[in-house]
Amino acid sequence: MNTSSPFQLPALPWQENALEPIISARTIGLHYGKHHATYVKKLNELVAGTRFADMPLEQVIAATVGNAEMAKIFNNAAQTWNHTFFWNCLRPNGAGEPPRKIARLIDESFGGAPQFKEKLAQAAVDQFGSGWAWLVARGGKLEVIATSNAQTPITMGATPLLAIDVWEHAYYLDYENRRPEFVKAVIDGLLNWDFALEQLEKADVRKAA
Repeated sequence: MNTSSPFQLPALPWQENALEPIISARTIGLHYGKHHATYVKKLNELVAGTRFADMPLEQVIAATVGNAEMAKIFNNAAQTWNHTFFWNCLRPNGAGEPPRKIARLIDESFGGAPQFKEKLAQAAVDQFGSGWAWLVARGGKLEVIATSNAQTPITMGATPLLAIDVWEHAYYLDYENRRPEFVKAVIDGLLNWDFALEQLEKADVRKAA
């Protein structure tokens, strides 16, 4: 079994100050450098000397979800995965118009871009306590869902395309208790539609295989 540190903190896809003024370098430094790093560190401690040390991260999540005795492993594994995904959902000077393939699905699933943005924002704002809002693909359509704490769509038969972290550490230094303001700023200015398209196309390839 792998007794070293099988899970690593991946590099950010941009510099810590790249998302300013929407998200400050100070927030990214704390969120990535402390919170995300701690999930990875704790996960490595929890799986040391176990069968999980030799599994890919997604398999650890699948093997521990819903198991109360393994809740600590699941929480740290899922939060490690969720955060890595989240960073890639953001890009400097992002948002704009989604690619044609996703735009068509948004029209079919939500009735248009304004309705989609409203639904995603509402899911993020209404998520009680800590959690996430997601754009996912499932059954040939797009859906907006919210998950609490460390829960993740990859255990729900859905393909995540975009995520918004609404744990307080994601926004409190910059926005204090103004979660709706943070969510709107992310949706309007940071969403990485190219990354969302990549996730959708990977899912299509897997289905065709």
